Amino acid sequence: MIGIEIMMIACLVGCTSCEKEELSYVDGDFKVEIEAGEHWLYDFPLILGLSAKNPPQFAIWIEDTEGNYLSTLFVTNRIATEGWRANGGNRRIEALPHWCHQRGVIYEDGFMLPTKDHPFTDGISGATPKDSHTVQLSLEDFNEPIVIKAEFNHSLDFNDFFPENAAEGDENYSGGNMGSGQPAIVYAGTFYPDHKDLELVIVGRSSSDGSDGNIYADLEKLSTAKSIVERISVTIQ
Repeated sequence: MIGIEIMMIACLVGCTSCEKEELSYVDGDFKVEIEAGEHWLYDFPLILGLSAKNPPQFAIWIEDTEGNYLSTLFVTNRIATEGWRANGGNRRIEALPHWCHQRGVIYEDGFMLPTKDHPFTDGISGATPKDSHTVQLSLEDFNEPIVIKAEFNHSLDFNDFFPENAAEGDENYSGGNMGSGQPAIVYAGTFYPDHKDLELVIVGRSSSDGSDGNIYADLEKLSTAKSIVERISVTIQ
């Protein structure tokens, strides 16, 4: 069995505190680097024609090679605490459904997304980074392969195939006018004990309405969602 010990999260690239104190690694530590893509920031509409540059919501976690969830390495604060702004009561179950279903935790309202009353506590959460990001972790007794997964999603990034006016129950429904728009993208890669580095690849998209935790291979109807992330690399120090 793999022993898991979460070490720390790096600051954002360019952050003042990072310039003062960089992460310190020891032999065997894992370094997960997320390189922001062209559409990492998305124009989230506010009022009077104004908009804000919003980063995506995402989670990074570990599974065994049988698909069993082991531990979350990082999850954004809005996902972890139901900290949505102007969501009109939408629980945003369509945000990161694959991560939610892999965890398998059902909350008091029957959904699998953490709530304000019962926030996510068994991993590391933080504000969504505005740029590229690094996560550091240490695994005890790393002698079996592990699967590292990451899921990314923007709010309101509608396109022609996932429009704002899609009705609940439609194949392309994604939470209504305050929902996701395009479904979340899932990245994955298998890290073996004798490996030194790995690049995660897109393995599919999540359920558009959050009703299941499946990964769907059809990506041709997605546009900007595929370029939220440029690259995710994992190296062992």
